[in-house]
Parts: sequence; C-alpha cells; structure tokens
Amino acid sequence: MSSGEIILLGAIAGLTIFLGLPVGRIRGLSAMWRAVLNAGAAGVLVFLLVETVSKGFEPVEVTVDDHEWSKFLVRGPVFVAAFAVGLLGLVYYDRWTKSRAQASRSSLGPGAAAVAEFGTAGRVASLSEPKRIALFIALGIGMHNFAEGLAIGQSAKSGAVSLAVLLVIGFALHNATEGFGIVAPLTSEQEVPSWGFLFAMGCIAGLPTFVGTIVGQAWTSEILMIAFLALAGGSILYVIVQLMRVAAKLDHDQMHVMWGLFAGVLLGLGTELILAAAGL
Repeated sequence: MSSGEIILLGAIAGLTIFLGLPVGRIRGLSAMWRAVLNAGAAGVLVFLLVETVSKGFEPVEVTVDDHEWSKFLVRGPVFVAAFAVGLLGLVYYDRWTKSRAQASRSSLGPGAAAVAEFGTAGRVASLSEPKRIALFIALGIGMHNFAEGLAIGQSAKSGAVSLAVLLVIGFALHNATEGFGIVAPLTSEQEVPSWGFLFAMGCIAGLPTFVGTIVGQAWTSEILMIAFLALAGGSILYVIVQLMRVAAKLDHDQMHVMWGLFAGVLLGLGTELILAAAGL
C-alpha cells in the first residue's frame, strides 16, 4: 500500500465526524429534549472514555504483568501526567481565558477590549458556554482520533494492510456518532451555530486522524500513543462533567437525564457490536 493510499484511509476515517454535526442546528426543542440530547452526548463520551482509557492504560498494565519495571517507570508516569493535563489543563485553561478577557475589558476599555479579543484566549472566552463545551469536546475527540490515526498508519506501515482497513472502517463508524456528541450542547442556546463554526469543530476533531496517520506511517512510538490516549481520556472526562451540568440545568428531572445518558452509552456500545458482528 502506497503512502498516498494510507493517508487517504486516515482522511476517510476522520471525515465521517462531519456526518453528525448538522444536529447542532436543530431548534425548537423543549428543555427536556435538549437535556436528553446533552445527556446522550455525555453517554457517547462515557463509552469513548472507557475505550480510550483502557487502550491507553493497557501498555502500562502489561509492564506490570511482565515485571518490566524499567518500562513501567516510563509508561506509568507518562500516562498519569498526560491524563492530568487533559483533565486539569482544560479547567485551568478555561479559567485563564475568562480571567484574561475580563482583565482586558476592565483595564483597556471597551474599544481596546474588542481588539484584544482577536487573541486566542479572547476568542475562546467570548464563546457562549455551549460553544466552549463543544470546542472542548472537539479537542478531546481530536486527541483520541490522533491516537487512532497513529494506529492506522503504524498498521499499514508494518504491512498489516487488512488490519489498517478494518481500523479505518471501525474508526469511521465511531466518528460518525462522535460528531453528534460535539454539537449536542449547541441545541441548548438560542443562536443557531454557523456552518463555519461547525466546520471548524469538525476539523479540530476529525483532522487529527489524518495527521496521526501520516505520523504513524513515518514513526512508531508507543509512548506517543499512550500520551495522546491519556490526554484524550482526561479531557473527555472533563467534558462529561460539563455536559451533565448543562443537562441538569435544563431539566431537573433526573429520569430524563439518565435516560439520555443510557441512550448515549447504548449508542456507543451498539456501534461496537455492529463491528463485532461484521468481524471487524
């Protein structure tokens, strides 16, 4: 398989995330259904969290089973540090962008603050809460998809072409459901998100699969795989908490929220069972 064909596989696996993004433009839903959608997105991410953390932690666990303590002393700290950055880093980054934007407005005045908001921190802070959550979901899924791209590239490079093709099919199917997870929070605000914003979220979440495929076929690194899966796991956990907060604000009836959460987990499990039934 040529390098161009391998890269094309990575692009196909990543682009399917765009299929679920139009859901973010749906309007006219009741608070209950918006809460169910947000909880459903959290459910999809719960499945993704379990899958991501288990895959990222498996190489660490293997070193303990095989008593390879020198490898454990490298892989273990990498996993813990990357997970901490993914989880706590988003908390501190969100707080930093808000405080920086607030400081700009108070010290520079309204006109200067408008100019200051052209910076990255200002733009993130100026987003509504649903859009910030959507951005963080896209970032978390993007890190997960980079690791998936690494797996595709490394499999194809090692000559396991059939495995690479199966990985592409599986990742493409999962990405289609993850697109819904990104935009579900957007249904809770009045303003309809622009196609440009949805496209940007799709690129943030989907393009890393393409980039990871390129890196994976050029360079094999288990440490890099562990780091990005742990980063993704931490950030996904942060986002799940935020989504459940939004769902609880929209509808205080826990029954609706839990049904949405259950449906989301079931959707993730369903895609996995479909792949298993197809022998993938």
